[in-house]
Amino acid sequence: MGKGWIMSAFVALMIVGLVGCGSNNVNSNKSAGIEKIKFASDASYAPMEYMDTDTIKGFDIDFIKAVMEEAGLSYEVTNTGWDTMLTSVKQGTEYQAGLSSVSITDERKETYDYSIPYFESTNMIMVKEGSDIKNALNLKDKKVAVQAATTADELMSGIMGIDNANLKRFDSNAVALMELNGGGADAVVADIAIVREYMKNNPKQNLVGIMDTENFGAEYYGILYPKGSDLRAKLDPAIQKVLENGKYAEIYKTWFGEEPNLDKLLKAK
Repeated sequence: MGKGWIMSAFVALMIVGLVGCGSNNVNSNKSAGIEKIKFASDASYAPMEYMDTDTIKGFDIDFIKAVMEEAGLSYEVTNTGWDTMLTSVKQGTEYQAGLSSVSITDERKETYDYSIPYFESTNMIMVKEGSDIKNALNLKDKKVAVQAATTADELMSGIMGIDNANLKRFDSNAVALMELNGGGADAVVADIAIVREYMKNNPKQNLVGIMDTENFGAEYYGILYPKGSDLRAKLDPAIQKVLENGKYAEIYKTWFGEEPNLDKLLKAK
């Protein structure tokens, strides 16, 4: 959940998030007597979450603001990076939750608890124009860049082999995208929102996005909690309300320019 040739301002922002912009706080109105909930995030997944100078912006940020206002809870979101987010949320000490386009998987459920699903996604292949790659199976003998420890990594490990040297794992989607642009990879596999946003912001790079619903199924994002956290009980009703009261659709249209498929999303829980 994204992070000589001239990069767009979009990629520059992603890289700023990658190299470490420190902590960025996004606070709701404080509720007397209620502790502040601290969310960890990897803010290199534009348009889901990304750094704009020293401020985290994105769909997830607007979404959690609406949820926390509905719940009447005080909170902050800090850009920690992906691996730090996973580790710190597992421990549940410094950060009580993770918000970073985190796909709900059976493997992660062994270590974490999740909120109800709040976003439908899938992985997408991005290649340079003229590539002979048409689907995920064509990637088996290619050089493929992914962000490590993501569902893209898991999917491509299954197709290419987990120890395949041509499966290039990076700390962020931003660096994976740079690998493709620099000729070090034949393709990038990443969440569809990230791929589409990158292509939209880099029209001169002649990139092509490939959907493969046969090999890349639907995924759903959830808020990540430590095992046994009581936050799910606190936040799930607020998430449900935001999904149903029109606020979610308003935020979704702001970031993606279209209506969300709420029927499918609500049935995913």
